[in-house]
Amino acid sequence: QVQLVESGGGLVQAGGSLRLSCAASGRTFSSSAINWFRQAPGKEREFVASIGWNGYYKSYTDSMKGRFTIPRDNAKNTVYLQMNTLNPEDTAVYYCAASRWNRPTMESTDMVYWGQGTQVTVSS
Repeated sequence: QVQLVESGGGLVQAGGSLRLSCAASGRTFSSSAINWFRQAPGKEREFVASIGWNGYYKSYTDSMKGRFTIPRDNAKNTVYLQMNTLNPEDTAVYYCAASRWNRPTMESTDMVYWGQGTQVTVSS
């Protein structure tokens, strides 16, 4: 079993940056792809980014390419979401999730474990 805990959310002004962390416990973490999703008020949850087990393969939603990156550190059992040039449309609860696969996937139905989420609020 894998437990995931997100941190790093908060309030930031438009144009600013935040780095979210997803700390994991459990021996299967390093063999799993890890995803970030987000859900804004009144909207469906959407895929943000995914990274494969070894950090080589990554996938991003088109609107976030160039602004967000998803590094991972398996020695620390942690995956990050570096978010730059934030805008108010990025306001949402951000969730990390562990996939049943070892390579990136965009589908939430492929996720086996979920964190509790961390709030990101971007003010204009």
